[in-house]
Amino acid sequence: MLSRRTAHASETNPFFLALAKRRIEGRPTIDLTVSNPTDLAFPYDEDAILSALSDRRSLRYEPEPFGLPQARSAAAATLGAAASQVVLTTSTSEAYSLLFKLLCDPGDDVLIPEPSYPLFEHLAQFDGVHIVPYRLLYDGAWHVDLDSVRRGIGPRTRAIVMVSPNNPTGNYAKRDELVAIAEHGLPIISDEVFAEYGLREVPARVRSAIDIEGELTFALSGLSKLAALPQMKAGWIAVAGRRERVDEALSRLELLIDSYLSVGAPVQHALSQLIGASEVTRHAIRTRIRANYHRAVAGVAGSAATVLDAEGGWSAVIRLPRVDTETSLALRFLEEHGVFVHPGHFFDFREEPYFVVSLLASELEFARGIAELRKMVDDL
Repeated sequence: MLSRRTAHASETNPFFLALAKRRIEGRPTIDLTVSNPTDLAFPYDEDAILSALSDRRSLRYEPEPFGLPQARSAAAATLGAAASQVVLTTSTSEAYSLLFKLLCDPGDDVLIPEPSYPLFEHLAQFDGVHIVPYRLLYDGAWHVDLDSVRRGIGPRTRAIVMVSPNNPTGNYAKRDELVAIAEHGLPIISDEVFAEYGLREVPARVRSAIDIEGELTFALSGLSKLAALPQMKAGWIAVAGRRERVDEALSRLELLIDSYLSVGAPVQHALSQLIGASEVTRHAIRTRIRANYHRAVAGVAGSAATVLDAEGGWSAVIRLPRVDTETSLALRFLEEHGVFVHPGHFFDFREEPYFVVSLLASELEFARGIAELRKMVDDL
């Protein structure tokens, strides 16, 4: 009676079962998977945020499919785009769904990076789209395997997704990579939600994919990461490329978005102020993730573990000695050391063992977690 596209495995995985058991027993746990910035003691300009949400214009319904003009202008400024190029959505996830509908018929292919965020599989499945991975390779730094992009393109390929910086590997898209991918003539979907969170300067990175000449490019961002306000539910798509391609895409997007009109008036009227008030939070997050990344590197230095190079984003990837399975090592780390991490296969790492840790964790908790990791690795 229910659709195949919503079918999924319903059993709880062993990591979350073990975590739930610890919590029921009242055993302390260091959680290095935390990703909700509003729970992690970052400073927010609360007065400015709350004031922005009290705009009386929110009492009036103005059904603008692409979003209110002033909100589109505020979003466009974050990507260096024109307001006429920008479409508002409730989130990056909704943006993906809209773009999959725009670009794909059921059964068509979209290329996505591997390793990357596991949400892609669900989002594509819900729209009847088939994902084809292309590889990110590591040789001391991450880069796109352009041969695997070429091999992945088939007769039903409709778009190529890039994430800059990628989650969780942390590599920014480089100009030569984007130019090479654009030469295939396929639309590029560039997820740039973590773009403001560099761990260091990366001269070769591209500011935004819309700066590259291509047939059709969609750059995604939103308040969830830019302002560390996931609860506000506002994202945006900037559309760039050949004029006739952009015009046709915007025409079709207007029909799609007008069918949902999902972005609320309060957040649209507040958008410019919310973005403006977020610098204090972004600065605090950048300070913490940079400190935690360097803390991880120093903490495992000289051991059999290695923190892989990262250029930006909220995660770090740690390679462990190959003495046991990734699942066993992650469960051992939780059971014996009280530290919860994501194993690499959550993000489709093909090799193992890897741990993925959140750099958002408090500096004290993060330091304790890395110290426990060092103990486990030395015991191995």
